[in-house]
Amino acid sequence: MELTRKNTDAHMCVRRYKQIEYLTFPLLEEAEMVRHLFSTRIGGVSKGIYASMNLSYTRGDDKEAVDENFRQIAEVFETTPRRIVCSKQTHTTNVRLVTEKDCGKGVVYPADYDDVDGLVTNVPGIVLCTSYADCVPLYFVDPKHKAIGLGHSGWRGTVNRMGEAVLKIMADAFGTEPADVLAAIGPSICRDCYEVGEDVAERFRQGFPGEWKHLLFEGRADGKYQLDLWEANRRVLLGAGILEDHLAVTDLCTCCNSQYLFSHRASQGKRGNLGAFLELRKS
Repeated sequence: MELTRKNTDAHMCVRRYKQIEYLTFPLLEEAEMVRHLFSTRIGGVSKGIYASMNLSYTRGDDKEAVDENFRQIAEVFETTPRRIVCSKQTHTTNVRLVTEKDCGKGVVYPADYDDVDGLVTNVPGIVLCTSYADCVPLYFVDPKHKAIGLGHSGWRGTVNRMGEAVLKIMADAFGTEPADVLAAIGPSICRDCYEVGEDVAERFRQGFPGEWKHLLFEGRADGKYQLDLWEANRRVLLGAGILEDHLAVTDLCTCCNSQYLFSHRASQGKRGNLGAFLELRKS
């Protein structure tokens, strides 16, 4: 499938494992201490509006199909779903420190936590997973302290600086220093596709004083704006201390590529979920 790509600094790579297609960042692949991927719609067993690699149990898909989809993703990591830990997202900036006792939560076992949009760990062999269908995935790899993190950042998470929140938890838990971190902003809705109203625009004016003119652009109708979540998150991460040459920004929009990536906006809510996955390798 031919993809519509944007002009950014990170040409994401399409990888294949058996029937599965997934996306990776060269920047993170070079960090041999981790494995990561961002899923596509290709390779799973779900049907209809969920076709085919749906990774959500809450959208109405058959549980058995989602179980199999997670099993296939786990196989890419040479593991089982019992080693995956999922977020439970509600557009907060809450971040959970994941330990061995969390393994399987959100897939094999019910998650015993709520309102978790970020996950961090320093335990090798645990596969962190956060879910998407237009919102922004944030990846964090600390090679110095051997720790990793994922953050889910929609417009609420972005204006409340989710990326900063993940880095703070990593600093508190592992001693992470932002200048050491490799970070990536994953596939999500682009500025051209993301129209917002005055209420959201005003939140960004307040949340990004002096910067919002680089994030909000004239919309196609009166009172509407095009919001650049990629640039907003880039500024959050650079402002938090990530070095520019340690940061990759995706070139793929979920909405522009809605046959390949689930998009809430393109499908008017009739869709499954994509997943961002990140694992600290065992030595």
